[in-house]
Amino acid sequence: MNNFKERMRSGEILLGTAIETPEPDVAELMGILGFDWFWIDMEHCPLDVKDVQTILQAMGRSETATLVRVPWNDPVYIKRALDLGPTGIIVPWVNSEEEAKKAVMACRYPPEGIRGCGPRRPVWYKDFTEYVREANENVVVVVQIETKDAIRNLREIISVPGVDGTMVGPGDLSASLGHLGYPNDPEVLSAIKTIVDAHKGTTVCPGMASNPVDAEKHIEMGFRLVNVGSDLGFMRTAATETLSRLRNYLKESR
Repeated sequence: MNNFKERMRSGEILLGTAIETPEPDVAELMGILGFDWFWIDMEHCPLDVKDVQTILQAMGRSETATLVRVPWNDPVYIKRALDLGPTGIIVPWVNSEEEAKKAVMACRYPPEGIRGCGPRRPVWYKDFTEYVREANENVVVVVQIETKDAIRNLREIISVPGVDGTMVGPGDLSASLGHLGYPNDPEVLSAIKTIVDAHKGTTVCPGMASNPVDAEKHIEMGFRLVNVGSDLGFMRTAATETLSRLRNYLKESR
């Protein structure tokens, strides 16, 4: 079993950030800062397969785990992402036990799944036979919980063998609950608490697509796979704070 999967099961709190830009310099720099994992986002960001490969190559010396969020729960997307050699996959919009099984099967070679047996980058660094025989156990599978349907079917979803973690998407969840744009609405927060509580007594790691402001709150709620921002978000925050401080300095010094 890979070390990151073991850490997910151990109860450790794992801090990650989203990689939204295809620039290798950004990925390389972020990769040396000490994050536990990266969320490389192909769903909402302009990243294609080649961009993901470039990001992974730029992180060659990093110890940060890499989870690629594919655009959809589709075995073709999942296969192509896994053949680049990330630690695992994040699958969006998983709303039922059957959809969770579909995601897991796409990540596993036969007879446990349907993943096509043509790994690319992983076998640059490991013997082919060794890689394919260990991949089913090593690949991390995280499914996103983003709707009312997913909450209703949550216990069945996290009971699917091969699901290692979940990831709450508060933006989509708030929309599904009728509170678009208000992820901190009391009804949404209550639903989020229901989600994290459902993981108690299981080996499935509860995850949250959080942010720098709410991360501590989500950790206190019990989430352990916690996304705390993004490369572009950190850039924007630092630039905004610096510019604001200097504008105030110039105003006061006149």
